[in-house]
Amino acid sequence: MKFIKIPFLLLWRFWFYFLIFVTIILMAPLLFILTIKEESYPQFWKLIRVWAKVLIYGMGFRLKFQFDQHIDPTKSYMFCPNHGSLMDPFVLVATSKNPIVFVGKKEFVKIPIFGFFYRRAVIMVDRSSPKSRKRVYEMAKKRLQKGTSIAIFPEGLVPTEEVVLAPFKNGAFSLAIEHGIPIVPQVYYDCKRFFSWDIYKGSPGVFRVKQHPFIETKGLGTEDIESLKETLFSLIENDLLADKKYMKDTNRNN
Repeated sequence: MKFIKIPFLLLWRFWFYFLIFVTIILMAPLLFILTIKEESYPQFWKLIRVWAKVLIYGMGFRLKFQFDQHIDPTKSYMFCPNHGSLMDPFVLVATSKNPIVFVGKKEFVKIPIFGFFYRRAVIMVDRSSPKSRKRVYEMAKKRLQKGTSIAIFPEGLVPTEEVVLAPFKNGAFSLAIEHGIPIVPQVYYDCKRFFSWDIYKGSPGVFRVKQHPFIETKGLGTEDIESLKETLFSLIENDLLADKKYMKDTNRNN
């Protein structure tokens, strides 16, 4: 039965990349105009939100949100979801009406066409370069000062299939403390289940997203980074471990 599904899974994956390519081509003129100046980022964000929803729903997925606390549109935040799938950034974009700037891997620049706009809209980081990491801080500070929120997947890279949650890196917490902005914990239960990096797995389904009450950072210092990391890590890990659907699928994959 599994071998019968493989051609359909490969075709479904091909449809995803085809959908990305076609929609980027169609949006290219607007994307180019809206990424010339930083002042146009709110309009750029609205367009990207439409794009994210087209990709999510076009792949047969649906979204189900649970917000324990809502965003104040006049404030900046540090969004920190768990990372298990290529769909995670699109889910985050679709959930937020307020503009967010991602800190992302520079490797995506190499993707034809997509990489051109990625370079212009995302704060890129080369984790092997101290100079690159310093540049990320400088650019993130600039965006935060203008009232834009930042999104960083604290795990850095997507963990392997059997890992529930990889150890967190310091970057998101250092920036949040320095600027005194709340951390927004988001839990993505289903992106890895339905669209993992394994091209022979997956299916359409419902992406459940839970946004926990925010973690305040005002009054904290660099000495609090480790405890802040531990607080967020435990919060997300406990949610994932307590979710029967997530754990059932994880155990089956192992």
